[in-house]
Amino acid sequence: MDFAIIDVETTGGKFNEEGITEIAIHRFNGIDITDTFISLINPEREIQPFVANLTGINNKMLRNAPKFYEVAKRLIEILEDCVLVAHNSSFDYRVIRNEFYRLGYDFEMPTLCTVELSKKLIPDLESYSLGKLCRTIGIPVSDRHRANGDAIATLKLFEILLQKDKEKLIVKKTIKEGNQRDLSEKQLKLLEGIPSSSGLFFFHRYNGEVLYVGKGKNMHSTVNHLFLKTSNRSRSLVKELSSVSFELTGSDLLTRLKFEEALSQHKPRFNRTKKMDYKLVSFNHENMILIDKGRNEGEKSVVLIENNQYQGYAYAELRHQFNNLGVLKKLIISSEKSLIHSAIVKKYLASNKVEQIIRF
Repeated sequence: MDFAIIDVETTGGKFNEEGITEIAIHRFNGIDITDTFISLINPEREIQPFVANLTGINNKMLRNAPKFYEVAKRLIEILEDCVLVAHNSSFDYRVIRNEFYRLGYDFEMPTLCTVELSKKLIPDLESYSLGKLCRTIGIPVSDRHRANGDAIATLKLFEILLQKDKEKLIVKKTIKEGNQRDLSEKQLKLLEGIPSSSGLFFFHRYNGEVLYVGKGKNMHSTVNHLFLKTSNRSRSLVKELSSVSFELTGSDLLTRLKFEEALSQHKPRFNRTKKMDYKLVSFNHENMILIDKGRNEGEKSVVLIENNQYQGYAYAELRHQFNNLGVLKKLIISSEKSLIHSAIVKKYLASNKVEQIIRF
């Protein structure tokens, strides 16, 4: 599933009469940005003075900018087969759709709103405006109220929301109901979308239900192996399978923690689970931050141990995020089954090393 992270700036004015003055789109496959389009747009109408003061975009800057019809084909190309993601997506989607409507083109695509998702996945904040939300969870924002600055901030926020999305709200919201096509014709295509990286993968029924959760250091190879199994159980799973999603984890420790969490969260029908008797564990130090590999270069995974218990994990790119306990706790994705997770961390540390341990 590809996402188009979008932000537009407009002229302001009457509802449905606004014109786009700047647009930024980053096509994102859940791992990397695969395509980008950023441009000023000549709206062929005047910018409201208060908007010009807010964005810094004025009429003079747009005289030689392309008009919307000149970039429309490029937009269709970059947005093809994507889910539109924006902070207050109803606004961006409405404005873009209106521009296409003026050209006689009926533009439609699925959308996701990071305001709505943030309220569900990062609850109880005072404000969900993009600027305040990013400051709260430690996301740096530059060029505020310019299309690319806001689009990059939305992308960073969306990456955090993807990780916090335990109930797969994003997948469930975008999978169309009633799609029961023959999966046997889709297996190779599904496999193409799975990276050869460490992480978790989720087999979904047509309605978004999680049928099976798997993990592997090479997810592509692991999924391929599952497709080749001939047991009745495997055949039944493949018969019901409609789509596959995945989560990169970066480190083996995060893979183990998130796998246990996913089993508890989804209780997938096709996973065989074993009952384990975890006893209370004790760490060598009661308060620790474990830092290890992240999902990409420059990012680190963070595991928080506090009061001798596992508290949760996060991903961070900036040193101040995992050195500042207050910021870290806002990023942390907590776990309901801390006893089990504490045992997993304890067992992992007994035979494996992480990149850095910060004791506090």
